[in-house]
Amino acid sequence: MHLAVTLVAPDPSALPAAQDRVEKAMPALSASIAGARLLGPGALDMAVEVFLMLNPAEILTGVRQAVGEALAGLPVDFAVQPAEGRRKSLFIADMDSTMIGCECLDELADFAGVKAEVAAITERAMAGEIGFEGALRERVAMLKGLDGGALQRCYDERVKLNPGAWTLVQTLRAKGVRCVLVSGGFTFFTARVAEACGFHADRANRFVMDGGALAGGVTDPILGREAKLAALREEAASVGVDPSAAIAIGDGANDLAMIEEAGLGVAYRAKPVVAAQAGARIDHADLTAVLYFQGYRAEDFAKPFKLTAE
Repeated sequence: MHLAVTLVAPDPSALPAAQDRVEKAMPALSASIAGARLLGPGALDMAVEVFLMLNPAEILTGVRQAVGEALAGLPVDFAVQPAEGRRKSLFIADMDSTMIGCECLDELADFAGVKAEVAAITERAMAGEIGFEGALRERVAMLKGLDGGALQRCYDERVKLNPGAWTLVQTLRAKGVRCVLVSGGFTFFTARVAEACGFHADRANRFVMDGGALAGGVTDPILGREAKLAALREEAASVGVDPSAAIAIGDGANDLAMIEEAGLGVAYRAKPVVAAQAGARIDHADLTAVLYFQGYRAEDFAKPFKLTAE
């Protein structure tokens, strides 16, 4: 079996030590080094791939564990996966605290004066300590009566794309990958974030409205953990591929099922319950690490469009 171990670091100076540690850990697993390559850009390389030839008796999870242990204490993210088939056809992404840097419901609760209470419930739900659907209903009920105008204010003032989000989605689109935003949050926000990044489609929950105010309810069915998994399977079927040809990324417990199902599951700044199960982790670098994990070089990345003066 041929494996690719991809190492990504926001500080390129951390990579040589990381690569050395990983390579020294492999003989104990009967794995030999078959080569390595830098993924750019130039003198500021932020990513390197190490290719392994693995004894068939060894298992992928064993290599992942060994790599994780070898990198302990270094600000380096990694993915371990079969070298073949790394470039995927479908990208499924969580929104809150993944593609954007906040939890929209928590920020919206600030406009209702109940942010601390709502955020505490969010934290427990994302850690898998309480059920997602019940937690969502409880939090939305606390927003009853909030003027609908707060939704746009919240988006304008609080929602920002995480670093690398635009580049990630635009690069994948250019490579023919279908990109879908799947959130346990709300369509008011996913529609805007999807447009800002360039996702092909978005799926999320809907607020029940009473005139121009939030009624304190959510329309059924709620999009939670199982619905995210179903979305992955449905989107894979729509493009004629198996879920193994998909990437799924998220941070919370409601993302875990789709992360485990996808060919490459990525935990982004994730809760421990998610990070422990994902095939790849991003704790230090930005979202372009997902491109490096697929073997893309920095020169392949989409560049922001800039107006030129006439």
